[in-house]
Amino acid sequence: MRESLKRAKPLMTTSSPFLALLDHRLSALETAMRPTQIRTHSIRKAHENIDKTLKAAEVILAQFDFSRQAEAKILRGPHEDLESYLEAIDQLRSNIRFFSSNKGFKSSDGVLTQANSLLSKAISKLEDEFKQLLKSYSKPVEPERLFDCLPNSLRPSSGSPGNQGDSNGKNPSSNNHHEHHNNNLESAVYTPPTLIPPRVLPLLHDLAQQMFQAGHQQQLLIIYRDTRSSVLEESLHKLGVEKLSKEDVQKMQWEILEAKIGNWIHYMRIAVKLLFAGERKVCDQMFETFDSLGDQCFAEVTRSSVLVLLSFGEAIANSKRSPEKLFVLLDMYEIMRELHSEIETIFVGKACAEIRESASSLTKRLAQTAKKTFGDFEEAVERDATKTAVSDGTVHPLTSYVINYVKFLFDYQSTLKQLFKEFENGDEGGSQLASVTMQIMQALQTNLDGKSKQYRDPALTHLFLMNNIHYMVRSVRRSEAKDLLGDDWVQRHRRIVQQHANQYKRNGWGKILQCLTIQGLSSSGGSSVAGDGGNSSGVSRAIVKDRFKTFNMQFEELHQKQSQWTVPDTELRESLRLAVAEVLLPAYRSFIKRYGPLVENGKNPQKYIRYTAEDLERMLGEFFEGKSVNEPKR
Repeated sequence: MRESLKRAKPLMTTSSPFLALLDHRLSALETAMRPTQIRTHSIRKAHENIDKTLKAAEVILAQFDFSRQAEAKILRGPHEDLESYLEAIDQLRSNIRFFSSNKGFKSSDGVLTQANSLLSKAISKLEDEFKQLLKSYSKPVEPERLFDCLPNSLRPSSGSPGNQGDSNGKNPSSNNHHEHHNNNLESAVYTPPTLIPPRVLPLLHDLAQQMFQAGHQQQLLIIYRDTRSSVLEESLHKLGVEKLSKEDVQKMQWEILEAKIGNWIHYMRIAVKLLFAGERKVCDQMFETFDSLGDQCFAEVTRSSVLVLLSFGEAIANSKRSPEKLFVLLDMYEIMRELHSEIETIFVGKACAEIRESASSLTKRLAQTAKKTFGDFEEAVERDATKTAVSDGTVHPLTSYVINYVKFLFDYQSTLKQLFKEFENGDEGGSQLASVTMQIMQALQTNLDGKSKQYRDPALTHLFLMNNIHYMVRSVRRSEAKDLLGDDWVQRHRRIVQQHANQYKRNGWGKILQCLTIQGLSSSGGSSVAGDGGNSSGVSRAIVKDRFKTFNMQFEELHQKQSQWTVPDTELRESLRLAVAEVLLPAYRSFIKRYGPLVENGKNPQKYIRYTAEDLERMLGEFFEGKSVNEPKR
């Protein structure tokens, strides 16, 4: 290795000058190539910049081209091709966004001014198109179409919109199945009518969206409100809805007002379940994704129509209270409760808050008025001062009126319980209804007691009370009132009926039965006959004759008088005749058997013994028939 190093050292010494020369030449070559490299890099950069500029120019030129195409379509107007018109507006908006974000171009401001001016004109034409299209497809709904959307039970049977099913509670026949009917209505299917053709709605939506994006929300709201609200009002007008003031309602005769209330109930169902529901559907589809504008438009469209309907209800709720109004008030309260959930659903959103509150306020007002009317009725029954006396002792008109009234109330049991529940904390309403019903019945009895004092004949007084309380008991037993008043009430009042029947017999027949007793028949002087066959001795013939004459006179008087009296219930009438016969006939037969011979052996016996027991029984069969004075005997 040492030897090899020695040999290599001379070689290294000789090659060093050559390596130094090579390094020098390479450096000179690199210096000579640098300008060429710089020029090549600059050329490449210039090419890249030219490509970028050409591409940017192409984009700008394309925007100008799009703008010219959009302008041409917009100037032609939306009538020829509405979809192309909407596309042109979208393109114009895109151009405006482009030039707004590239304001470095010298012409950007001029282009933007022109584009914005063109867009303004385009939106103006769009408003006219929206208005025209909405108006041409917005037509009032004919009543027949609305009726076809109702469940069969609510469709009118004849020309008048109010002649539907059982919606009114104005008479017994319409209320027989009131509760069952209402249960059916809750599950009934309503099909809102198509207010605007489905094929047109997407187009109207696109037009509305362009106006919304242009910031024309107010113009959009005004056009939509003015068009749809007038159509909705016309639909209700065709149906029969009237604008009535409080003064109009107060001046109306009750029969006319009652019919209008029945129609109003029907109109409320149709308005909420069909027309308002249909309007909500149109708004939701047309103003989808428009924030709260849909709610605002819907509120503006329906506000006037809702006000017309609710103002009539308010006028009734605030009108002078009277007993006959209770049933229609309950009907109105029922429909408002029935529609409550749908009103809350349809009139959703802040814009509709006032409408929801107005509907809720009417419901509460109707409940308050109905409750007060109920209280007024109890007071009116107790204080009824009609001087119309029933001369025959039959059921007084007040009794039949009150009982029918109470029976009709039980067609509204669930409604009344709900009504009382609203005012009574912790009470389900049933006990309150039972309490009020008992108070009404007691008020009626108190009034009848007062009316019974008009009779001079005590027997007729008790016959009158017997008839009326029996009518009350029988009516309660045959109605749902029995479940509420209870068996104790029924049994207690049946005993009262029997007490009055007994008092009638005592007062009406006590005197004539005295003629058939043995007391006072003996005499210290005058013609007398010793008795045989168990008869008492020393009986005066003259006294016996006088007894027969008195009996005949009193019976004929009773017959004439009490055949004009009336016991309207057949069973009670027969029962009362039988009760009299069971007392009178055995006493008469016994008296004739014991003392008849005293008269029969003398002159003109038929003058004294005028009737047989069978004659009396036949004549008793004519009692309580309510015959007129001049009516011939049967």
